[in-house]
Amino acid sequence: MNSIVAPNVEAIITKKCLKQSAVAEKAGYSKQQFNAMLRGRRVIRDVDVMKIMLALEVDANELFRLSEKEVGGR
Repeated sequence: MNSIVAPNVEAIITKKCLKQSAVAEKAGYSKQQFNAMLRGRRVIRDVDVMKIMLALEVDANELFRLSEKEVGGR
């Protein structure tokens, strides 16, 4: 799950000009826990997706969105 979700979370954070630490706090994680999820050192579970989705004020589709490259150029 991390291969799709983590880069999308980082892209949304950048796009919205947010700080990773602020998103972590809003989602209920320490900076270290959140960073571990984004770096693949901690598995992003379904409950994590919900917390991150609410913290970023996006829907789950944005967190799971595949790039054209990942879909095969379709």
